[in-house]
Amino acid sequence: MGADHPRIPTVRVRVPATSANLGSGFDAVGLALDHHDEIVFTRAADPADTSVNVVIRGEGEGTLPRDETHLVVSTFRKACQVFGLPRFGFLMTASNRIPQARGLGSSAEAIVAGISAAAAFAHPGRISRDAIFDLAARIEGHPDNVAPAVYGGLTVSYDLVTDEGVGSLPIAGGTPLAPGFHSLRYQVDPAIRATVFVPDFHLSTEKARRALPDQVPYADAVHNLSRVALIPGALNPSSLAGPGEDLSVRANSLLFVATQDRLHQPYRANLMPASTDLIDLFRRHGYAAAVSGAGPCVIVLHYGDASEDLKVLAKDQLDSGHWRILQLDVDLQGVQVECDGDGDLNGC
Repeated sequence: MGADHPRIPTVRVRVPATSANLGSGFDAVGLALDHHDEIVFTRAADPADTSVNVVIRGEGEGTLPRDETHLVVSTFRKACQVFGLPRFGFLMTASNRIPQARGLGSSAEAIVAGISAAAAFAHPGRISRDAIFDLAARIEGHPDNVAPAVYGGLTVSYDLVTDEGVGSLPIAGGTPLAPGFHSLRYQVDPAIRATVFVPDFHLSTEKARRALPDQVPYADAVHNLSRVALIPGALNPSSLAGPGEDLSVRANSLLFVATQDRLHQPYRANLMPASTDLIDLFRRHGYAAAVSGAGPCVIVLHYGDASEDLKVLAKDQLDSGHWRILQLDVDLQGVQVECDGDGDLNGC
């Protein structure tokens, strides 16, 4: 790779919010949501200028840093080194809609945005989603949020460890499997929707992770294995429904069971009692409610429109002024990148 100053002046990146875990799929399952941050990178005209200027509108406008410590900026700098670009100056304008530190993948969004922009400056028109995912997962340290942010839809991710410990794993008749993070994308029925309840309080991922035990009962592990295996079918119920079966009933029943969890939510409940109470309320009425990511957002997955019923059930919480509601479709595209308005240049 050469270290040439990038030729294109502007890159625009659009990254979806994500919800990880979905109840049973702890640290493995993620879903992209139709709620996006949009970031514009405009390089400095002078190659000698290496400064950064940051403009933030929307979520985090009053709290996020406006210098090299901003997660998008620091990730962009790391990715530029990986892609062989020299250090150069730029203006970054962020229009943020994804709530910060609430369990909707704002950190994953920032990492994916920074890497995608660097890839576009380095290789306009030849951007690889797999390369973006690989670097994003290594920077983030786990792939459950970055995978849906990159690929869109429902993703199940894993960290492959080969018997050899190094190198790739030979597969008879196929391409060797490389160790490291991988992800598989599943179909999602367009009728599946997510209603997200966003509180006015935060919870750090580090604090939520510290609440988890080092070991869990064997029966709880088996319980979650049986539930997480249902998630792809629950989000694409037409592949499972029998002749004449009511698809909405089938889907909502599967979603309810698939989001049952014993691995992480019970141990984090005391950190977010208001979220736990809201989840319990919805589940008592048959809705597939779960903590979104590490919380404290609450996500309810449903087939078709259930917004009015959910609003009625959560009337007290919404009237309190401490919660707001997002009614979202599933994002099926993942990260989108444009250079100078020339259209999608993801190249994948």
